[in-house]
Amino acid sequence: MKKSEKVDYIMKELNSIYPSIQIPLNHENIFELLIAVLLSAQCTDDRVNSVTPILFSKANKPSDMQRLSIETIYEIIKPCGLGPKKSKAINSLSKILVRDFNSKVPCNLKDLESLPGVGHKTASVVISQGFGKSAFPVDTHIHRLAQRWGLTSGINVTKTETDLKKIFPETSWKKLHLQMIYYGRDFCTARSCYGLECKICKNCYPNRKKPIKTKKA
Repeated sequence: MKKSEKVDYIMKELNSIYPSIQIPLNHENIFELLIAVLLSAQCTDDRVNSVTPILFSKANKPSDMQRLSIETIYEIIKPCGLGPKKSKAINSLSKILVRDFNSKVPCNLKDLESLPGVGHKTASVVISQGFGKSAFPVDTHIHRLAQRWGLTSGINVTKTETDLKKIFPETSWKKLHLQMIYYGRDFCTARSCYGLECKICKNCYPNRKKPIKTKKA
């Protein structure tokens, strides 16, 4: 199967499985989305969704969040892991948003990535899911699937993002990002399939015999 044929097939299959899809992190505004994505690093979405209602009941905008002590934030978010680092980042970025951005989450990657605790993936998710702009955030699931499906060499997530942006229509990025994450969780997990079992892997490479060892993000 040619790469262009794989792209068409993958999009058709994912649209069939996930015709409509929502970001799994609960939020009511873009600031809440930013905080939830920050908390999701090395943590499950379910766990993030269990702590954010408590945190956001105390502060769901930068002006309120900056008034919470780091200790208060930490006590709420510590089930998410990396609590000391994340609580400091949340406190600091809230102060910066109030001071430098009129209490608004910036809508461009450069300013977002300048905030404490906000890397390229987090910024890309906010740009895509929060502001509806073109971005293709690559997490561990997408990085793994792109390698198993022969869409990238998998050298690193930056290369994977570049490769996927080249072959998939820009209009599909926002939805496709979430579809691939869900498919990676539901059918082509890190500890199963290995490029041999799920429907997309088998259709892309029907003659594949050896499991694929993917490079980590």
